Amino acid sequence: MVRIPASLAGARVDQALAACDLTMSRSAIQRLIKQGGVLRWGAAMADLDAGEPVLEADLRVQAGERYQMPSPQPEPIAALPENISLVIRHEDRHLLVIDKPAGLVVHPGAGNGHGTLVNALLYHCGGEGDSAASGEEGSVLSGVGGSFRPGIVHRLDKDTSGLLVVAKSDAVHMHLAQQFAEHSVSRRYLALVKGHPEREQGRIEAPIGRHPTQRTRMAVTTRHGRAAVTHYTVLEKLTGFSLIQCRLETGRTHQIRVHLTHIGHPLLGDPVYGRPFQPPGHWPEAVQHQVRSFARQALHATTLGFTHPITGERLAFDSPPPEDFKGLLTALRSLGESGR
Repeated sequence: MVRIPASLAGARVDQALAACDLTMSRSAIQRLIKQGGVLRWGAAMADLDAGEPVLEADLRVQAGERYQMPSPQPEPIAALPENISLVIRHEDRHLLVIDKPAGLVVHPGAGNGHGTLVNALLYHCGGEGDSAASGEEGSVLSGVGGSFRPGIVHRLDKDTSGLLVVAKSDAVHMHLAQQFAEHSVSRRYLALVKGHPEREQGRIEAPIGRHPTQRTRMAVTTRHGRAAVTHYTVLEKLTGFSLIQCRLETGRTHQIRVHLTHIGHPLLGDPVYGRPFQPPGHWPEAVQHQVRSFARQALHATTLGFTHPITGERLAFDSPPPEDFKGLLTALRSLGESGR
């Protein structure tokens, strides 16, 4: 049972429930609403009263209302297996840990079911398309995430490299999702940002939601924004840039990119939240070329730790930065005082 706090009054019901129940995505809640599985109790209704089914995802909620949701039912997979190479750091019968390269999309979107991590996972796990994630015993990937996201517990942006965990069953998926909701999953990222943060360590706490006018972007916003916390530590100061480590306490879309931009230090190479950087003409040509040719945000998911849902063992993984990130870092380090 979920009770709506005053801070979410007036929000859409799917947005409000996703903000209250961090184990369920907004799309999963929308599916439950279509299935008639979400029940509402008004603030004045007693527990024994019959709940009213929610019929529309854009219903506006009121403070004090209560909602009940069953566990989401898995959907047939909409993507097809494809023979795409994967870097697998760990695999057992319950889950996988993948080291994702930059440029690989995690899951298909509507009308585009090809060339993604999901397609690669279906091939690797021996899936047969629509039967691959039924949510029943023997499924090769969990179906909790929906028809386009089998097995996907959390995501990385297309151009962010690094570690993520994939669930092979619904039970494992839900257990891992609960760990993310309870902030017991350890996630650290390496980032190259413009400028030098004033403090060597810091905590960024600012709610993140959809940008009010540019719907493909996220932004720090108090209107329907979801709580978001990022911790950062400056590891190294470079000429015009800083290498920092970020630790996620929450996991909102584009969280690190939005938070670092919010404090005035956007990621180098970020095409959405940063401005193109033109290296000074007095920098060595090789360094200028390295900076110009880095065609993505400089962000890498370098560590991942969680408790195995079945064995109870605490697992921890590390991933060194990929070659493009290391090359960029080496080039900036080579400037020394000459680059100032």
